[in-house]
Amino acid sequence: MNAFRVWNRKLHYYLGLYFLFFTWLFALTGLLLNHSWKFAEFYPNRSITTSDAAIKSPATALDGASLARDVAGQLGIRGEIALVTTAQVSGRIDFNVSRPGKVYQIQANPNEGRAHVVSNQYNAWGILRVLHTFTGVSVTNPKQKREWLVTTAWALAMDAVAVGLIFMVFSSYYMWWVLPKKRMLGSTVLCAGCLSSFLFVFALRWIYS
Repeated sequence: MNAFRVWNRKLHYYLGLYFLFFTWLFALTGLLLNHSWKFAEFYPNRSITTSDAAIKSPATALDGASLARDVAGQLGIRGEIALVTTAQVSGRIDFNVSRPGKVYQIQANPNEGRAHVVSNQYNAWGILRVLHTFTGVSVTNPKQKREWLVTTAWALAMDAVAVGLIFMVFSSYYMWWVLPKKRMLGSTVLCAGCLSSFLFVFALRWIYS
């Protein structure tokens, strides 16, 4: 057995062990997103608390996103800022700050020096669901950037999982191909998988076209 085959197999095994938890996590959260199981409900079971806090008006004029960031910092709230709306006349700003398991709905008026915060705390099922889709960026708002360091770390981890799984797929192809007796059965399974994926992609494209 040559050195390439040895290292390919070792990397395949150890990457599989490293990504085991991530793969299980995405499999479980995928099931939660596909099925509305009663035991996994999170939104109706959320805990809601409200509070009011004093804030300071910024020394210089800020745009909506910067003002939301300033207010969140004064309130000691960390997470991803989204849905920023401002009222030019009154100076009020409304926005959300989200992180897995918690969403803050903030209504603030720096001119009046006050902020009203509604905190939504979700259970463990809610956290798991969010982890499947939590990226910190928005498809509808390309200008939105990640605000929270933890989100960036999570996104990088998911990138690593994606790259690692791609490598594992190709390494498994290689390990299969070097076994001549398995090529016929392997080719059949590979073609069946490719055909299934092809049908799903183009069937959905045809349905929604």
